[in-house]
Amino acid sequence: MSALPGGMRRRARGAGVIAVLIAAATVLAGCSSSADESMGYDGGADSVDAAAVAEDYAGEEAMADDAAEAPSADRSVIVTGSIYMTVDEPVAAADQVVMIVESSGGRVDGRSEVAPDEDFGGQATLTLRIPADQLDAIIERFRTLGTIDELSTDSVDVSTEVTDLDARISTLRASTERIEGLLAEAEDISDIIDLEDELSSRQAQLQSLEAQQRGLNDQVSLSTIYLSLTTEPVVVVVDDDTPSNFWEGLVDGWEALVGAVSVGLVVVGVLLPWVAVGTIIVLIVVGIVRSRRSRRPSAPPAPAQPAPVPATASAPDSEATAPSQADAPSAPTPPSS
Repeated sequence: MSALPGGMRRRARGAGVIAVLIAAATVLAGCSSSADESMGYDGGADSVDAAAVAEDYAGEEAMADDAAEAPSADRSVIVTGSIYMTVDEPVAAADQVVMIVESSGGRVDGRSEVAPDEDFGGQATLTLRIPADQLDAIIERFRTLGTIDELSTDSVDVSTEVTDLDARISTLRASTERIEGLLAEAEDISDIIDLEDELSSRQAQLQSLEAQQRGLNDQVSLSTIYLSLTTEPVVVVVDDDTPSNFWEGLVDGWEALVGAVSVGLVVVGVLLPWVAVGTIIVLIVVGIVRSRRSRRPSAPPAPAQPAPVPATASAPDSEATAPSQADAPSAPTPPSS
């Protein structure tokens, strides 16, 4: 079965209340005749009064429905959003944000901070409740604290819900006051119990609706903004090439060997033309030097020296006839080299 529209549900609920009121009035009229006589009217008059009260209540329900369905001149809008900013010092900027919001009539519903360290510049996040009519002005003041990297807002129109809730609360208050009046006039115990139960139920509904009304008005009057404050990211270079076990070390060693061989081959390829040209030049130079040496004249050989004459023993007569070695001509001395 499909759900009934809001107006039909309220009319059905109002019809139930009317039945309760008529029954309570009838019981009071039948069981308190002495009170009726002292007031100057009979049971029929009581029935007429109860019917009049029921008609008044039904009329108020209809008026509440009309008021809820009528368009509202003032729109009720719930605004939520998020802002991501880059600042120099997030913690100090968060303190300034709190001062700006609170001085404008708003409040801070949540705040968290992360202190900076050598690898991280720090961070601060805040949940702000900002007056809806000052949201744009406060965002402009936020821009003076740093750079807004991202800004997004979302709006939800709840004008119909606000009007409907106001009408239901007004009607429920009126019906609660009437039940309180009947309870003040009731004398029968059973009637008093029934009316007190109905009054308690009405008061509980009224308190629930009033709590919803306060929550809805708070969301409309104060926009909810999530603000994140961070610094420029710190780039950290992590060396992940260090081997952590034997296999990784073996793989890294093999790759290093292959790389070294590749580099060596490249170097050899680069130097090979130079070595070839240098070798050719050296061979040419050596050939020229050797040809020049072969063309030089050779030096004359040195004259051979005569062999010395060995001395022999001779007869005395031969000594006189043989010339002495001192008188013999001396051999020419070869020139010294």
